[in-house]
Amino acid sequence: MYVFLVEFSSPCPQSQIRLSSSSAMASSFLRASPLSLLSRFKPRPPASHLRRLLPLASSSSSASAHRAPPPLRTLAAAAATDAATPPEEAAATALGEANVERLQPLQWPPRDALCGELGAGDAGRRVRLCGWVALRRAHAGLTFLTLRDRSGMVQVTTLPEYPEVYNVVNKLRVESVVAVEGVVRPRPADAINADMKTGAIEVAADRVLVLNSVTRSLPFPVTTADAVKEKFPEEIRLRFRVLDLRRPQMQSNLRLRHSVVKLIRRYLEDKHDFVEIETPVLSKSTPEGARDYLVPSRVQPGTFYALPQSPQLFKQMLMVSGFEKYYQIARCFRDEDLRADRQPEFTQLDMEIAFTSMEDMLKLNEELMRHLFQEVGDIKLPNPFPRLTYAEAMNRYGTDRPDLRFSWELKDVSDVFLGSSFKVFSDTLENGGIIKALCVPDGAKVFSNTDLKKGTVYTEASKAGAKGLPFLKVMDNGELEGIGPLVSSLKPEKKEQLVELLDAKAGDLILFALGEQSIANRILGRLRLFIAHKMEVIDKSAHSVLWVTDFPMFEWNGDEQRYEALHHPFTAPNPEDMNDLPSARALAYDMIYNGVEIGGGSLRIYKSDVQQRIFEVIGISPEQAEEKFGYLLESFDMGAPPHGGIAYGLDRLVMLLAGESSIRDVIAFPKTTTAQCALTKAPSAVDPQQLKDLAFPTS
Repeated sequence: MYVFLVEFSSPCPQSQIRLSSSSAMASSFLRASPLSLLSRFKPRPPASHLRRLLPLASSSSSASAHRAPPPLRTLAAAAATDAATPPEEAAATALGEANVERLQPLQWPPRDALCGELGAGDAGRRVRLCGWVALRRAHAGLTFLTLRDRSGMVQVTTLPEYPEVYNVVNKLRVESVVAVEGVVRPRPADAINADMKTGAIEVAADRVLVLNSVTRSLPFPVTTADAVKEKFPEEIRLRFRVLDLRRPQMQSNLRLRHSVVKLIRRYLEDKHDFVEIETPVLSKSTPEGARDYLVPSRVQPGTFYALPQSPQLFKQMLMVSGFEKYYQIARCFRDEDLRADRQPEFTQLDMEIAFTSMEDMLKLNEELMRHLFQEVGDIKLPNPFPRLTYAEAMNRYGTDRPDLRFSWELKDVSDVFLGSSFKVFSDTLENGGIIKALCVPDGAKVFSNTDLKKGTVYTEASKAGAKGLPFLKVMDNGELEGIGPLVSSLKPEKKEQLVELLDAKAGDLILFALGEQSIANRILGRLRLFIAHKMEVIDKSAHSVLWVTDFPMFEWNGDEQRYEALHHPFTAPNPEDMNDLPSARALAYDMIYNGVEIGGGSLRIYKSDVQQRIFEVIGISPEQAEEKFGYLLESFDMGAPPHGGIAYGLDRLVMLLAGESSIRDVIAFPKTTTAQCALTKAPSAVDPQQLKDLAFPTS
């Protein structure tokens, strides 16, 4: 069998075609650089499905091997023959050739430079670059490319002395993958692009190899997508995620995520001797928390694994095992309703330490966060972090995740309205409720009575459970306007007392919430944040971080008439409150950054009798505890040390550092708000046989 090699003598347009079967020529040809062959050779090997036509194993193979190769036609001869060929024969021939698929060979040309790393010091250097065509434009008879790789972009220009390069470049579509060879040279002074890192130089190309052409219409531009005001719909971006991830912003976000994880690993391992240990993904379903994702077992029909909502129990048992300092970048799963900062599968930094006090735990984590924010964003966090108890945070800001970048606080004004003629307020106080107020600086100038009675502000209050929204406005003359009966109920001395308590000034808006303390706090806490965003009073350049501590151990579930653990049932109660566990405070702590909880943890229970008592408070019987958590209780009786831990939502943390509003923008392949993958169409139906193997009924 012959090996045919075709070589085009370039740049002569009337290329002479030479045929050779010599091994020397073949060896020389194969050693050549793929880029150096571009202008001489366009390989079209037989398609893989045509291999059956090659006489390699048939009885006619020997005859075929000795058969002389057909003569190659010159261009003139081909033209004459084609002209003499009847149309019917020509059509049949064309159809036959069309059915023969000719695949281009795959190529892996090496590169010796990165686009974004070239600079003025590289002038005169010959380079080979590989990447994507970000932009293409023609000017003054030349075609310019902007070539992009992971390091950035650089301009590539064609030269008149290389017309074949111009022809190739002129046919390229944006996002095609190419390899370019050429010489780095300074741009003319009037062509320097100060907005581009490599804007002072360009690469004058003399060879271009198309590695993969774009053959589909692109749903959105990649390079310029971040510069336009109107963003493309998220559903389109998630459907074409491979394109979306090429956008400079998405590249930056995921590289930031990588940097965060790298810094965490180095800090915990190298400075504090933590050990990273992986915990099971297929585990046991446990009560409390969100719904589990369940995985049926084929080997044990009728039984299920649960994907971990967190490695909570395993990391506690690792402390019992004597590792003392554990961490893990853990994948977790929760079947819950989604929002901008939630995903069904997410990543958390999980930590657990034995023989630690609460103060040592907080100090270590403050040091970690100060190091991380400084290294990643050049952000200086305070030392030490401010602290608020849960009760303080709720009473002053109406939330256990207060955003302290603005100073508005809630005030208890119940005393002002004792004996008030405003019946709504007086009835509330007589029934044991409270009246709280929020003073919004300059709010009277921004929100109309309609906004407050049935518009945006009222609607937001209703979402928090308000049945009405009493309000007052401080006018320029110092008088109060608003709800008529409320205004008339205020005697001069009471009006003065209210204005002084709230430090209200002309143009301010005063909003009221009443009822149970928790309800009043929740309503005004929600309005505080909503109105601050509406009025754009939050300093986006500020960084507010704090600890919230002393959470309640339990909260009452009115629907089910039972106590539930506010964090989880493995949190240790404050030793001062052991005699009244239902109202006990927890040794728990949350880290809040700009009004978002980025981490939370607690000191843990490490004795089985205390753990059993906590289970009883939340309605788990000894039999149920043994069934669900027997292995944990057993380990506690084998010498469990005092220990504590914390977990950070890594996705949420990176989202905040990147300045994004959704964790989907810092996850490579996230799920949609309906818990679906727009790219792969998961979840999806499976083969009935797979269900049969799992003992599931099939229709």
